[in-house]
Amino acid sequence: MHPTLRAGLWMTGTITAFSAMAVAGRHAGSELDTFEIMLFRSIIGFAVVVLIAGLAGRLAEIRLQRMDLHLMRNLSHFTGQNLWFYAVTVIPLAQVFALEFTMPLWVVLLSPLVLGERLTLNRVAAALAGFVGILIVTRPDAQSLNAGVIAAALAAIGFAGSAVFTRKLTRSESITSILFWLTVIQGVLGLICAGWDGDITLPSASALPSVGVIALCGLLAHFCLTKALSLAPATVIIPIDFARLPVIALVGMLLYREPVDPLTLLGAVVIFTANYLNILHETRNPLGVTKT
Repeated sequence: MHPTLRAGLWMTGTITAFSAMAVAGRHAGSELDTFEIMLFRSIIGFAVVVLIAGLAGRLAEIRLQRMDLHLMRNLSHFTGQNLWFYAVTVIPLAQVFALEFTMPLWVVLLSPLVLGERLTLNRVAAALAGFVGILIVTRPDAQSLNAGVIAAALAAIGFAGSAVFTRKLTRSESITSILFWLTVIQGVLGLICAGWDGDITLPSASALPSVGVIALCGLLAHFCLTKALSLAPATVIIPIDFARLPVIALVGMLLYREPVDPLTLLGAVVIFTANYLNILHETRNPLGVTKT
């Protein structure tokens, strides 16, 4: 199977896991702040990574090299993830994801600078076409500017930084090492931010399952995303994530009675078409993967 197609299959796991995180994050956010969610998510994630790595005999893959990249990756992700968790509690899920999907545009801009990937016309066109679909869905002139909207938009920049640094890390680090330092660094950041006022709320019995889902799905999402980024360029892989929009729009409609109108469906069609054509082009051009 062509590496780009394999990467696309891994991205379906990323889409499913991130969608589950949004639902769990909205529930957990009713009693925990975003820093507390990140802290408990990282604690659970750390235990899972160490357990699985130990059983698989991969603990030796955890290294102290490239800590500069690990730190930059996790600072970017921690910032974006906290803004994202806040946004999912205050604005519709489809709107959060739509604003988050400005991320591929930032990836397109950052990848040549950080990764040395080629900025081809096809990749730029795919990202811009996907963004047009997002504009059709959100219709910015009809949306009021509020803290949730701003948080979701800024989260996209944080996630873009995380994506390009993850791609760079995959060139020298194993997935085990990347996920281990993800949980450790973000656990420390979460502890500092959640405990700066001396008051950390423990999850209740009703919130604990949601925190568990966030932790496990977070690891699964990052595992799938890291695998995908190890197989194909970030500028090819990240636009596939646009498919999360119609998925989460359906979830929002079924669980929270958030409306889905015809323009949302039209935007989804534009997004899917852009991704399909981009993958088709990359599959027919094997050099698109090797020249990074």
